[in-house]
Amino acid sequence: MSGGASPTPGWWRRARHSLRVRLVLLFVLLALAMSAAFLGGIGRAFSAGWRGAVDPLIGDYADRLAAEIGSPPSIERAQAIAARLPVAVRIEGPRVNWQSAPPPERGPRWASERGGHRATVTRATADGHRIVLSLTARAGQGEATRIAGFTLAALLVLTALAYALVHRLLRPIRDIGAGARRFGAGRFDEPIPVRHARHPDELSELAQTVNQMAADIRQMLDAKRGLLLAISHELRSPLTRARLNAELLPEGGDAETARAALLRDLAQMRELITDLLESERLASPHAALQREPTDLSALAREVIAQLAATGKVSLHAEPGLPAELPLDAARVRLLLRNLLDNALRHTPPGAPPPQVRLAALPGGGAAIEVRDHGPGVPPEVIERLSEAFYRPDGARQRGSGGVGLGLYLVRLVAQAHGGRLSVRNAAPGLLVCVELPVPMNTMN
Repeated sequence: MSGGASPTPGWWRRARHSLRVRLVLLFVLLALAMSAAFLGGIGRAFSAGWRGAVDPLIGDYADRLAAEIGSPPSIERAQAIAARLPVAVRIEGPRVNWQSAPPPERGPRWASERGGHRATVTRATADGHRIVLSLTARAGQGEATRIAGFTLAALLVLTALAYALVHRLLRPIRDIGAGARRFGAGRFDEPIPVRHARHPDELSELAQTVNQMAADIRQMLDAKRGLLLAISHELRSPLTRARLNAELLPEGGDAETARAALLRDLAQMRELITDLLESERLASPHAALQREPTDLSALAREVIAQLAATGKVSLHAEPGLPAELPLDAARVRLLLRNLLDNALRHTPPGAPPPQVRLAALPGGGAAIEVRDHGPGVPPEVIERLSEAFYRPDGARQRGSGGVGLGLYLVRLVAQAHGGRLSVRNAAPGLLVCVELPVPMNTMN
């Protein structure tokens, strides 16, 4: 066996952090404390009340037993009393020294006192003997065992009922938590169920409030999406006219530099509007892909050739990569363009060119890895790189270009294909991995 500590079971960790378990334990401890206090107080009250009445009866009964044993004491009569009653008899004196049974290792001791009640009674005979009468351990033992068993069973039943009740009472909290996770993932179609809608309690009112908040958020998102789509569509026409007018300017001369800069800015504006429109289409819950057999390697080489003027990119396709995959070629082209544009933008002069690696996934599909050799990003902002319009401070400044839509679009394209995006620092540079699995219904 290894000397290390065994890991804590998962169910125990969940139980330790479960609100239901803690509430039930609190109820059980409270019930035990109240029961102990109540029974202790009642017991002391009855004990104090009955002690004065019972002690004389016990003394009179002890006198009768001592008289029955006789003087000098008769061992035969003492044995008969010990056999008939739950009493131990001990005789001490000049002629007779006898006891009915040895003192028990556990239970009441000889000549002990409990709670003010005498466990033994001593009587002296006329011939100088002492008769000691003691209650034996079996006195009331069976009844006490039955009471203890019944009490334990009742406690277990009450604990189970308390857990079931707490589980039922906390069900709205679980529904609210599941609904909050759905809303956080952008799924607003299924509201949180509201229990006791006609006579709502505090949790029902909370569920209604969260549902209303989700409806407001969905309305704001729809309004934002509609505004972006409207602005993007409206900007396309004047942007096209501006580009046409710029291309009609005379070439050569002093205006050539201004003409080239204007055409470059107009091209960037067109790409931005295209990215905005595509991001809103992909973010829609009804986004549909136009899958077709696509040569991913050829598509990557095509995008690299289009960006040749920006910088050099190295491509490595592993041998196991399928020749054709059912992909939306236009969306994957957009994904590759954003990945490579982002890698080229953040590659410093003199650094190795960005690297693209295409590999097959074990379950079918392909993985695209793009690595640059730039400064990377702080570890605490990696999770936010795929958010819309997010730009980390420090490592990647605004002067390097971009508005924060590149990795956001990459994530949307990957999710639309049923895949995922992961980003990590490669020291140096940033490594972006996109997994594009193949749906089961498209596999032969």
